[in-house]
Amino acid sequence: MGQNIAPYDRRAAVAYAHKWAFGRNPAFYDFSEIGGDCTNFASQCLYAGTGIMNFTPELGWFYRSPNDRTPSWTGVTFLYDFLTRGESTPGPFAVESPMGFLMPGDLIQLRFADDVFGHTPVVVAVGNPPAPNNILVAAHSYDADNRPLSTYSYREIRFLHVLGAWKGDGL
Repeated sequence: MGQNIAPYDRRAAVAYAHKWAFGRNPAFYDFSEIGGDCTNFASQCLYAGTGIMNFTPELGWFYRSPNDRTPSWTGVTFLYDFLTRGESTPGPFAVESPMGFLMPGDLIQLRFADDVFGHTPVVVAVGNPPAPNNILVAAHSYDADNRPLSTYSYREIRFLHVLGAWKGDGL
């Protein structure tokens, strides 16, 4: 990868997902009672795999406290917009991809009955060939670890393949 791109440590992201799937890291607020904790958990996993936040107010991707964070840290659609931003600003980046490109550490977003995507599980294992019954995820809000994707009922699904993280200037 280019010198300005940090590789994504998928093993670290997945290890974090397994460690905290049924618990809460005390370094981060639990948003379960105020809209859900799934994207907060997914962001924590991404951070465990990259170590790079983007401290740009509003449009970046960071968490300092429950009241000092960006919408992209905890909001499903905001995280999607940040990860697929197409700009080389600091932080992880991803592309929407077919199911066959999924790897452990990637993200899945689900749309249930609402008009917007509302859940972000983290991929922890992928069978060969990738299929809903052998793609396993970890998630918060609907706390799970090694849950088959096929056990979710959803209206729409999208897959986010994480490519790495832009280091930013001076890193």
